[in-house]
Amino acid sequence: MHPLDHPVWNALTSGWAALAEGDARARRLDPRYGPFGAAADGRADSLAALAGLTPAADELWLVGQDAATPPPGLTVARTATLAQMVAPTLTPGTIDAPDWVELGEADADEMLELALLTRPGPFRPRTHRLGRFVGVREGGRLVAMAGERMRMPGFAEVSGVCTHPDQRGRGLAGALMRVVMRSMLDRGETPFLHAYAAHDRTIALYRTLGFNIRAELPMMVVTRQQEA
Repeated sequence: MHPLDHPVWNALTSGWAALAEGDARARRLDPRYGPFGAAADGRADSLAALAGLTPAADELWLVGQDAATPPPGLTVARTATLAQMVAPTLTPGTIDAPDWVELGEADADEMLELALLTRPGPFRPRTHRLGRFVGVREGGRLVAMAGERMRMPGFAEVSGVCTHPDQRGRGLAGALMRVVMRSMLDRGETPFLHAYAAHDRTIALYRTLGFNIRAELPMMVVTRQQEA
């Protein structure tokens, strides 16, 4: 099996291991960092262990083989098909890169605010700590950013890519993604990402950076029903 066929589990047992909760049957990321979880396999005891890691009033995001069968006792909130894309090489940009800055703890509130406004994917109060993030500021305001999320041996995920609605159409997202991708490639890691398979325009943008679709994976968001 390719490591990216079971991306969340492989991240939880390597790059995310220090932030993971659970055991050899199932694990989930610390909810302050993200809502991702995975089972080691499709056995009943593994799925039950994964269900036990889902707290009340929260959700769990499952990707790939984990999205085939909902853990027992959980409710499926929504499903989708993801295009998993990889970029063994980086396609050079055709426009000058904007002035960008490294983002860190001092920017955490603005990063969360921008992510909640634009919804690039699940973003929690500590998601910014999962890897390097870069951004563009104008007039002191954060208007675009991109960063890293899952990491496993040989692969790193580009994530948290978003641009304020007032600043779209300027190529900021692609330029920041190139910065992030360049760092990954320099570390000897292959950049990858996940996009909704139905979002043709988004996938077309990612192709201009060097990404190609490796696989289509199911995604499932599950929740625990609260007792009345």
